Parts: sequence; structure tokens; C-alpha cells
Amino acid sequence: MRKVLVFIIIILLASFKHPFYLGVVDLKYNAKEKMMQGSVKLFTNDFEAALKKKYKKPIDLINTKDKDATAKILFDYLIAQLKFKVNNKSLSFKLIGFEHEADAIWMYIEFDKVDVPKNIEVDNTLLYDYLKDQMNIVHIEVNGAKKSLKVVNPEKTLKFDF
Repeated sequence: MRKVLVFIIIILLASFKHPFYLGVVDLKYNAKEKMMQGSVKLFTNDFEAALKKKYKKPIDLINTKDKDATAKILFDYLIAQLKFKVNNKSLSFKLIGFEHEADAIWMYIEFDKVDVPKNIEVDNTLLYDYLKDQMNIVHIEVNGAKKSLKVVNPEKTLKFDF
């Protein structure tokens, strides 16, 4: 009887499990080179499904056959979903590479010549077009000061002051 009760409790607890959807942007200002660099991490299965929905074709991020074509798709998606302002000026970035690790895709971005950030504003809607429960966290480091903020769909704007 006790085994049956334990089994029922496990089944009930498992039924309350809620999926967790998370994206992470991590940026660091390099004062010596006057540039900002960082990474964007998204779960592979969610990202592939979002890309398939947006581009109407399957995108395989694990077994990439044409790395340049895939990089273009990833960059197009990133520039549509991530917007940056530093010291109240819009700032563009470039994708310098990507890789698959375990269950995530890491994309590496960098910004050319940036004055020391006093304020940074990020509009982050990564995977919002696919997951209504998506949460995105942004970590930024400027001159040793580290700050982190999060947004949950439909929130999108994060403001950092240094």
C-alpha cells in the first residue's frame, strides 16, 4: 500500500511540472579596446522550433551543413529580436560565431568602438514569437561592475545604469 501511495504522489508532483523557457545574454565592456563583446545562449530545441516557425523551413543547429547560411539566419533573427542603446545611441552588433553545446546554442556577438557605457538599454524579445512563457536574462559588466536584469514575455526593455 505504501508503494502505491508513493507512486501516486510522484505522479501528482510530475503533473504539476511547468516547462522553463530561458534565454541568456551576457555582455562585457572591454575598456582597453573600447568594445563590447558577449554571448547569447538559447535552448536548441526551442530555438530550432522558433526558426522553423519564422522561416517556414526546418533549421538543424546541431548538424549544420552550411555554416555560413546558418550564421546568416541566426544573425537575421538576433538583429530582429535584440536592440541595444548605449549612452542613448542605437548600437549595432555583428555575429562572430556560434556553436552547439549540450542542449544549447551559443552565439557570440561584438560591437565596434563603444564609449564607456554610462547607460545601456536592451530590448530583448528572443523567442517571444514562439514561447509565451519565455524569460530572458541579461548580464552586463562594465569596468568590473556587474548587473543583471530579466524580462518575461511580453516585457522587453531592460535599463542598466553604470
